[in-house]
Parts: sequence; C-alpha cells; structure tokens
Amino acid sequence: MTPETPAEGALVAGIDSSTQTCKIVVVDAASGQVVREARAPHPDTTEVDPTHWWQAYTAAGAGVLDGVHAIAVAGQQHGMVAVDDSGDTVRPALLWNDTRSAGAAADLIAELGGPDEWARAVGSVPVASLTVSKLRWLAEHEPRNAARVATVLLPHDWLTWQLTGMGAEPTTDQGDASGTGYFSPAQRRYRDDIVGLAFGRNIALPRVAEPAELVGHLPSGTAVAAGTGDNMAAALGLGAEIGDVVVSVGTSGTVFAVHDHALADETGTVAGFADATGRFLPLVCTLNAARVLTATATMLDTDLAGLDRLALAAPSGSGGLVLLPYLDGERTPNLPEAAGSLHGLRRDAMTQENVARAAVEGMLCGLADGLDALREQGVTVRRVLLIGGGARSAAVRAAAPTVLGVPVTVPTPGEYVAVGAARQAAWALAGTEQPPEWPVTATTTIEGGDEAAGRAVRGQYASVRSRVYGS
Repeated sequence: MTPETPAEGALVAGIDSSTQTCKIVVVDAASGQVVREARAPHPDTTEVDPTHWWQAYTAAGAGVLDGVHAIAVAGQQHGMVAVDDSGDTVRPALLWNDTRSAGAAADLIAELGGPDEWARAVGSVPVASLTVSKLRWLAEHEPRNAARVATVLLPHDWLTWQLTGMGAEPTTDQGDASGTGYFSPAQRRYRDDIVGLAFGRNIALPRVAEPAELVGHLPSGTAVAAGTGDNMAAALGLGAEIGDVVVSVGTSGTVFAVHDHALADETGTVAGFADATGRFLPLVCTLNAARVLTATATMLDTDLAGLDRLALAAPSGSGGLVLLPYLDGERTPNLPEAAGSLHGLRRDAMTQENVARAAVEGMLCGLADGLDALREQGVTVRRVLLIGGGARSAAVRAAAPTVLGVPVTVPTPGEYVAVGAARQAAWALAGTEQPPEWPVTATTTIEGGDEAAGRAVRGQYASVRSRVYGS
C-alpha cells in the first residue's frame, strides 16, 4: 500500500492490549500530544478467549476513535492464539504467564542440542513463556486441537487481523515475532525447522511486515499499521536510543535496551529480541513485578498508598527480611514451579513496615539482576528509565536507585506502550524513513542511591535465593 501523508492536525491511535487491560490513546500525529484516552479491563487469567480482547477494544474505543487517521496495536508478547482454516480459535489463548509448558521448554532445549544452539538459532532459550514451548505443549497434551491448527498468531497479530478484516492476510512485525522462539532476529526470518520440531509439522505463520508498513484499513478507512509487542512499543513511545535501559514494573517486570546488533545469551537470561524499528531489544523478563506490591498490600490489609507509607517507614534492608517474590512461579531465574517465600523472620523484624519494604526490595532485586545480565552481554547503560504502573509507587522510586545501583529517571507517568503504538501509526502514515520526533515530557531523575546499602540488600537477597534454589 502507498503510505498516506497526514494532514495538519491528523490524529493517530495506539492500542495497548495488555494482560489485564486494553488501553487506547489518541495522539496528535505532529506533536505527540495525547488528546484522548480510554481503557477497559481484560479477564485476569493465564488463558483467555481472544474475543475478550476485541470486546475490550470496542468498549474502550467507543467514541474515542472518531476522526483517527491511523491506528496500531501493541500486544502482550508470547501468547499463543491457535486458529483453524476458518479463522476460529481452536482453544483459549495461552498467555505469556501460563507456566504449564515448562516441561515442554526443557524438552525442546535438549532436542535442539542445548541452550547455546537455541541462542544461536533464535536469540532466546525456551522457557514456559515463549510461544514455541506452548506449541509443544499443545501438540503433546491436546492432539485433537493441535490437528485443527492452521496458523498461530500472537495477541497483537490476532487483534490487528480483526481490525483489517479476517479476509486479509495475517501480519506481525519482527519485534513481536522475535519473542516466539521460532523467529531469528539476526536473520530476520522464521525458523520453520524449529516450528516442525516443536509442533510435529509446519503451519502457516503471519507475514512479517516492515516497521513502518500499513497492513490494511478499518471499514471506516482508518489505516492500520503493523503494530508490535508491548515492550517494543514502550521503547518507541519513550524514544529510547542506544544507551537507554528501560525498567518496566508492570504485570511482569522487564529490563530492556535498544541495541545495534543481535545478541545470543546461551544462559537464557537475556532474550535477544528485535525492536520495532529495525534494531534490536535485548530483554530480561520476570513474571512477578507490580502484582507483588498489590498482593503484599492485600496481605497487610491496606492499599498501595498504605503499602508505600509502610515501606518508606522501614530501613533499607527491611530489618533483615528477604522476600523471594516468586508468587506466580518465575521466568528469570527459570523457576516455573517456585512459590514466594519470606525469610529472616525474627521477633524484632516482624513488622508490617519491614514486610512492605521487603516486597519492594525483593521485586527490585530481580530487576537489578536483569540490569547486570544486560551489562554482561555488552549493553551500554547510559541511563535507566523507570516506567510502568509500579513506577508510580513512592517506595519503588525511593528504593530503585539504591537497589539498581544507578540514578533512575522517571518519565512523566503515561501509557508509553500505547503511545509507542500510536507513534508507529504516525510513522506509517507519514511514510518517512524515521519515526516522528515526539518529546517525552518532564522527567524526574532520582540520584542519591546508597551504594553500600544497595550491595547489602542485593547480597542478602542473593544469599537467600542460593540457599533455597541453589542459584
């Protein structure tokens, strides 16, 4: 399709179809100014009928999308949407946080020849989260459903397909495709041999669109851009460049950086993803982030504001308490069957304040390990950007520079995943070589992290984790 040149005052929209919510922002294509936004909830589960995503989109978009010239979807990564020849879903979509495919991931690692072979082939080593592991699980545990599968889409692929009409060719982008475990970011192509290894046969896969491609139109004529994965969209929304590391505290915790070449970490800690612009986005993901805070607040019979007050009243180190925050199993480290546990309980340490602080510090320690893993892969850390719902926590902001060991910049709170999708839509609409320059508004930089205190917090966390899990 020929890109359209947006008229002055053109509006674009970005959809963040996340695990828990559909968020829509409408943005002025020239300035990047958000002019409208809306949201609607998704079911809080690890498998879901994708029609819930469409229902949430239509509910959130009612009246909000009027006058929009182009739209793009950013979706939660890795989820498996299996569809048949008629375009019907074969079973509920398995989401990234569904850990039933952990055994399948271990089998696949061995069958291809070990972690190093996987890292070289696709930049990532399988864990339960990746689509390739879910494919194997489906083939082994639901053979009747597996026999019906004609193609497998990611959540963003499926929603884009609904927007453009199911008669259109399904598409994806290299950023989201790179999280499947069967797409090579370095070679920019699918690995059909890996699909065959995982599923027992090859299936149709969505076409990989160019970063700034228009892939179709709504019935209203609104152009639809390629879309991408949520982390790739966040990087685009923040205008992240080489040297920027983003720490996102959402349903999952992610630590990722824009990079100029593909990475292959044979330990599996760093996933060597592509980004939404033609570059790369090495990433470390934890399953447990903001929900550690909400779960702890509930346990302490308070809300998030109350958790903040309690945590800020406790000393660094939480009086010796350590929370291993593996409440839903864990992806990094790869402990899918793990449970959360609280250690160091002594009478003088057993206060609500220390428990609240231990939740904040435990969550941040996992992200700090991710930051170290990126450095070990040669990623430059010029600045750290702290985003996501958890970044609104005063206790998280206060503790982050100490636990992460670097100054932390907190952009003005915003829906950066949705804004990134809107920026991609504006880019596709303009047909330019580079995305439009959209400034990220006023930020706060938090200095003053206590280096010695940070080493102590991380040291006691690492010691407890080693005693419990041997790593």
